[in-house]
Amino acid sequence: MHPQRWLLLTALALATGYVWLSGGFVGITSMHAQQGGTAVQAPLKPGLAVATFASGCFWCTESDFDKVKGVVSTTSGYTGGKVPNPTYRQVTTGQTGHAEAVQVVFDPAVVTYEALLDDYWHNVDPFTANRQFCDVGNQYRPEIFFHNEAQRAAAEASKARVQKMFPRQPIVVAITAAGPFYQAEEYHQDYYKKNSAQYRFYRFGCGRDRRLEEIWANAG
Repeated sequence: MHPQRWLLLTALALATGYVWLSGGFVGITSMHAQQGGTAVQAPLKPGLAVATFASGCFWCTESDFDKVKGVVSTTSGYTGGKVPNPTYRQVTTGQTGHAEAVQVVFDPAVVTYEALLDDYWHNVDPFTANRQFCDVGNQYRPEIFFHNEAQRAAAEASKARVQKMFPRQPIVVAITAAGPFYQAEEYHQDYYKKNSAQYRFYRFGCGRDRRLEEIWANAG
């Protein structure tokens, strides 16, 4: 094969692999790909509570919180924006103002909101705004959305504690009142379970865990 043609095919293969690993083909064949998100308010059973967090790609955020004992359910979605019922494609433009986020339903008798906050800080790059790991754009911004004053106070206190651990690096995570939360398309829910191979390659290729290890290795 001619060397130039070989180089072209290699470049195309690498480009296709990158798009695949970053989820660029997700939902192309899904019948729900063009439908907008549905505004949801988790119907809570007695004794349960809800929390909402954004830490970049919601596939990863969902996977991280699902590992926490006391978490009853997680839902990937969009919040903090100005467009009702946004689609994934709209949100990825960065023009709707939404962040990819996860709504967490939990049992406070098993895991406290403060414990969820601690888990959040260990799974986010708190020094980077409008980007998390390899994902760039305001839709990937890190943000904590509080549902009541107790959550706001707990979030502010936890942010202050973490800031003391990193005195030379300002923490840019916003703490904002929760607004409408739009459930993401079905193919995004439990993505790490439904597409485990692609998810693992994506997470590794994005350098998420390497960066988290680096951050906490330098904690004061």
